[in-house]
Amino acid sequence: MSTTQEIEIRDTAAKVAAADELTDVKGEKMVLNMGPSHPATHGVLRLRLEMDGEIITKAEPDVGYLHRGDEKIAENMTYNQFLPYTDRLDYLAPLANNVHYVLAVEKLLGITDDLPERCQYIRTICCELARVSAHLLGLGAFAMDTGAFTVFLHTFTEREKIYYLIEALTGARFTTSYTRVGGLSRDLPEGWLDELSKFLDEVEINFDETETLLTRNPIFLERTQDVGIITREEAIDFGLSGPNLRGSGVEHDVRKAQPYMIYDRFDFDVPVGTTGDCYDRYAIRILEMRESVKILRQCIADIPGGLINVDDGKIVLPPKEKVMTNMEELIHQFMLVTQGQDAPVGEIYFGAENPKGELGFYIHSLGGGTPHRLKIRAPSFVNLSILSQLLPGHMIADVVAILGSLDFVMGECDR
Repeated sequence: MSTTQEIEIRDTAAKVAAADELTDVKGEKMVLNMGPSHPATHGVLRLRLEMDGEIITKAEPDVGYLHRGDEKIAENMTYNQFLPYTDRLDYLAPLANNVHYVLAVEKLLGITDDLPERCQYIRTICCELARVSAHLLGLGAFAMDTGAFTVFLHTFTEREKIYYLIEALTGARFTTSYTRVGGLSRDLPEGWLDELSKFLDEVEINFDETETLLTRNPIFLERTQDVGIITREEAIDFGLSGPNLRGSGVEHDVRKAQPYMIYDRFDFDVPVGTTGDCYDRYAIRILEMRESVKILRQCIADIPGGLINVDDGKIVLPPKEKVMTNMEELIHQFMLVTQGQDAPVGEIYFGAENPKGELGFYIHSLGGGTPHRLKIRAPSFVNLSILSQLLPGHMIADVVAILGSLDFVMGECDR
């Protein structure tokens, strides 16, 4: 007795059609830890990225690896003693940090209007030179992150010239601690302004070379245009400042909006972007450096002679020859060194335009030579807050370009 069994063999097309009917199948997601030790994070930043293939679905920035307790340390120091700690905030622009910190203390002491003209011009030169230096490094690192290594060599060559100038002015290349409450630690060396003028001529050529290499480079455009877009509304909602805010089309610069020192005397423009992408943030920094050169040239042309410190023995250390011959000056020096300036009771906030954005200092005083509380508004910390919204939807390769375009420093972020 024989039996017959029918066997159905479905073709490949039928199998594919049946598979398409399964609509609930999802890919497995992966969690990727980027940093805290990674060259593209520009410091000890850790990103916890949730990935669906190469697409980021969730991003969590993790900061604090460089926390040193600067704000608490300030409570146990006189105002001048805390000055070297400001070098370690945005350590790419220590001169600007020094200036903006002492401006906050001087606002508390009520001596802002007493600062000599020459002191204010030199401080402005310090701030704008620091802006050029910080942007040169930021652009060089950003270009290298996106594959343009030659630009990095060009920008670092010019930045090294700035360090020579800074060393001649302050005695140090990196941690300058140049300013003092009520003035400066020393005057400009002889011939220094001539060297600065020579540098400005050379660095403008570097700007042109950088733009030749990057601005119309198809690979750089592909990596930066329409990548990491921050809308105007998002930039305002997250409290961004500096080039990251202006790159999104918001024309806000503290030097123009709330002029301090002598910025209201200078002719300079505030460049703004249109799209808010990585490319706009690059272009803003190039233009900002050109505007800083304009300000520096005006400072060189207009800087007056005269004193560099306020004429007040209770604010600034008296000259050594007076200390040796005058009892009152000796007492002033003793009180300043041991107890610091006698600040009034009160609280102030002072914000200034640092290369990374608005650097602010809040000081609460109960009187005496040390602050009761000191809080620092670090622009890098605020600017990084947008990463959890900005990164999702981008590919993992875009993270490097986005981080480079934000140009943050973890020293001031973690404090």
